[in-house]
Amino acid sequence: MTPSAATPRTDIDVRLITETEFADWNRALNTGFLREPTSSEENLEARRRLCFTPGRSLGAFDGGRCVATFRSFAQELTAVGGAAVPADAITNVSVTPTHRRRGLLTRMMAQDLAAAKERGDVVATLVAAEYPIYGRYGFGPATWSTEWTVDVPRTGLDPRRSHPECGGRVDLVDAEDVRKLGPDLHERLRALQPGAVSRTDVWWKTATGAVRFHPTWNEPFFAVYRSAGGEVEGMVSYAADDTWGDSRQPLNTVRVNWLLAVDPAAERALWRYLCSIDWVVKVKSGWRAPDDLLPFLLPDPRAAAVTTQADWLWVRVLDVVRALEARTYEAAGSLVLEVTDGAGLAGGRYRLRASEDGTGTCATTTDDADLTLDVAELAPLWLGDESAVRLAALGRVREERAGAAREADALLRTSRRPWCPDMF
Repeated sequence: MTPSAATPRTDIDVRLITETEFADWNRALNTGFLREPTSSEENLEARRRLCFTPGRSLGAFDGGRCVATFRSFAQELTAVGGAAVPADAITNVSVTPTHRRRGLLTRMMAQDLAAAKERGDVVATLVAAEYPIYGRYGFGPATWSTEWTVDVPRTGLDPRRSHPECGGRVDLVDAEDVRKLGPDLHERLRALQPGAVSRTDVWWKTATGAVRFHPTWNEPFFAVYRSAGGEVEGMVSYAADDTWGDSRQPLNTVRVNWLLAVDPAAERALWRYLCSIDWVVKVKSGWRAPDDLLPFLLPDPRAAAVTTQADWLWVRVLDVVRALEARTYEAAGSLVLEVTDGAGLAGGRYRLRASEDGTGTCATTTDDADLTLDVAELAPLWLGDESAVRLAALGRVREERAGAAREADALLRTSRRPWCPDMF
């Protein structure tokens, strides 16, 4: 008898994989992601280096064949105020089409989150391919990203004045320079940007071609911005197409892979540089913060049209006390939160006290709740991107005391929106 969609298959073995099982696991991952199932030896070895995490790579096996995949790895996430909290980063989630609706993701997720809680991770993170899946596991969309397409001729920028106006300079560099200079720059940005996550050494090697998944890897261009004092304060990776009009007019598009800047002057200089490259008529920004400076760095902001805006980093709080104490606050105040959690990992009633200096303390309490919310709604409030008033209007937060949602916004919301520059 074929099991119903609501009946978990207990005869399917969900467990941590060994390194010798990675090829089968990778085949299942490729199948779930609609990629060519079998990888070349070179590709398989590169994926093994990036994707096999001992003790954190799960697979579901039916009759000895891997039919679902799940992996997590250690990560740090920047909270409001700059503190880094340990995170359980989840990725490579797939279920083979023949084994959907059998509870395999639920079993793998429960095993991984329980292990993360035991390890002492404060949150779990992921980037969701599909919106409806992860809310039922306590994740909420905590950052959003926006992509702009810049119509270069319309910007109003003077192509004769593409150089920085503040004494700095933009230089092209090679991949080896990026591997030397990039990690330090990213760490400086991460300390300033709520929602940013840590990058591994393998990340930098993959982004610069030292580790390659595909034999046809195309090398991008790299440029850095140095301040007048010679310090690297910005960096960009980009590629360009080769498009010509009917009259042999170059109509090329630059696509930004990533752009990091720790100073507005660096950000302005790099965007101006990208918009001044000969033959380029469009610049695609890549995924940026929704309140990015880009449109308003141009004389005509309408030259930058929003191409896509979407949820990006999803966060699942595992330790409410440590999460709320890790961040800073916009005002002083006190709030009692009733957090519901169907998985039993972070539920309870908590009193948050924020001080005039921006620090906060949190502890369990038996006092009456001011707000009741699911743990999935706590994540976007914790990173400062969501409004409790708006969530209450949507029926996703319940006010137990009149005015409590507005007070929560005064405490929790931030002047700039959180942003995660990375996909993982």
